[in-house]
Amino acid sequence: MIWHKQKPTIEFLSSEARTNNLVGHLGMEFVEVGDDYLTMKMPVDQRTKQTFGILHGGASCALAETCGSVAANLCVDQEHRAVGMEINANHIRPMKDGWVYAKSWPYHLGRSSQIWHIEIFTEEGKLVCVSRLTLSVVNRSKI
Repeated sequence: MIWHKQKPTIEFLSSEARTNNLVGHLGMEFVEVGDDYLTMKMPVDQRTKQTFGILHGGASCALAETCGSVAANLCVDQEHRAVGMEINANHIRPMKDGWVYAKSWPYHLGRSSQIWHIEIFTEEGKLVCVSRLTLSVVNRSKI
């Protein structure tokens, strides 16, 4: 198991997610915590679509970064924070409505950096986007 001290629960993650931020604004929700992965979902609706009526690539990136960043911070002690340095996303399939799911798992969990792989897929399991997120692990007092 990769989580610091203990495996988090959906209830704990949901209580930590504030509604007065991007997570709440875009309707993101925590779905599942495995031994080495985190899954979230986000609606494809007026909040997350671009002008052509399909899922906005930036909304996909926001979901990927949220899923990876939350997971990364669950792997460090309370004296540290994992903060984003770079995100890469390849958009594969358009979405017009429904829900997209992001599943993140680590490639690398180091003392000073982490790299996470995130796949975003449809309710039917079709791949929508693949993303890689690089984070720096820094002392919490320096943020």
